[in-house]
Amino acid sequence: MNRIHFFRPFVLALCLAPTCSAENYPQFRGANGDAIADSDLPVTWSDVDGVQKNIRWKIALEGEGWSQPIVWQDRLYLTAAVPSDPAAKATARPESNSGGYGRDRFDLVKLKYQYQVMCIDALTGNQIWRTTVKEGRPPIPRHSTNTYATETPVTDGERIYAYFGMNGVYCLDMNGQLKWQKDLGIYEMRAGWGTASSPVVFDAKLFIQVDNQKKSFLVALETDSGDEVWRVQREELSQYSSPFIWKNSLRNELIVGGMVYRSYSPATGDLLWEMDMNKGRSSATPVAIGDRLYIGNEFRNRGGADDGGGQLFSVIPGGTGDITPPDDATSSKFVAWRMDESGIQMASPTYCDGNLYFFERRRGMVRCVDADSGRLEYEKRVNGARAFWASPWTDKKHVFALDANGNTHVIATGDEWKVVAVNELEQQSWGTPAIANGRIFIRTIDHLYCIADH
Repeated sequence: MNRIHFFRPFVLALCLAPTCSAENYPQFRGANGDAIADSDLPVTWSDVDGVQKNIRWKIALEGEGWSQPIVWQDRLYLTAAVPSDPAAKATARPESNSGGYGRDRFDLVKLKYQYQVMCIDALTGNQIWRTTVKEGRPPIPRHSTNTYATETPVTDGERIYAYFGMNGVYCLDMNGQLKWQKDLGIYEMRAGWGTASSPVVFDAKLFIQVDNQKKSFLVALETDSGDEVWRVQREELSQYSSPFIWKNSLRNELIVGGMVYRSYSPATGDLLWEMDMNKGRSSATPVAIGDRLYIGNEFRNRGGADDGGGQLFSVIPGGTGDITPPDDATSSKFVAWRMDESGIQMASPTYCDGNLYFFERRRGMVRCVDADSGRLEYEKRVNGARAFWASPWTDKKHVFALDANGNTHVIATGDEWKVVAVNELEQQSWGTPAIANGRIFIRTIDHLYCIADH
């Protein structure tokens, strides 16, 4: 392993520490998986033509990665796949475009990568440590717009867990020392697109969804040792959404997407309930607000075996067995409502002020849905927006959505459409940002930004 240490000056740390309380953002879309900030966030910023506004710091990043940064006590942790040969940097970088294939994705398996976890001071942008957990050629190809570091790491404050898809899962302590690693196998993914599902930690267990074309499964590992606690086989082909912990008033549930959504016991892996989604593809991760869980997947009409889907359900706690509403009903004992043509695609939904917000990949559309009833409040084309791959976030006053061109569209909450600001970075991005302590951390192809009001 290669480890590089950078130490921030003690005096600088003393001067800056009081300005930022320790608000943590430990996994994909935060501690509760809902991307809701605990404090107000900046509404306007820019980095255009060399003129910066509300950019606290900006640092260059090596390698590729659409993984979200995570935050723990004023430190950022993120992953990257860095070509071992510096001359291959331009060849390996993801093509953040409309989603076409671009280069022959199968050529990428010929390159050698270093799979790295890094720690950055959230206040200054200074790198504290960087650890290479593996070096070698990728075991499977990826889409030209995907990366070999797309899965977001997770931390429980004692360790960092980094999952690099078919390259394995790695556990490091908070100082970057490798504690254990686990090979979960190498399996073919659909059309050579690669992997994207991020792990989640709960009750001293690490949960990883390994859906693929050959042998899909869900596994729970002990966080302190990496030992397997349980494993369940899944009747799903390649899916890309992340597992989600639903803490409702009756019990804790591990929710996993697919053409059939399923709820498992986090302790044992026992199946609690399942719901037929009428096929479709699962890329978006669900969201829960108290005793309401909102699940859905992408509508597909490409002539494939997964054609269908696109429905959104509001689920009520306590379900057992098959809770699919019978006879095409829109509600049942454990389903408050169903919405067809919800617009769910790649971006996960977010909740704010009684509404759910869904941003489309293909047309740059946003849909606002009343969370209590499933009523569509509005459907709008976001003016000037490219595709939405990154998941939106909110500070309870505004909804923020980052498009593929690196522009963040800020809209006001409520039942009426109102754009508050459009913020430009001139850096393409598909990665979901992190939010903590009134700051927004946005990862682009080549840089990491800290955005904060000055």
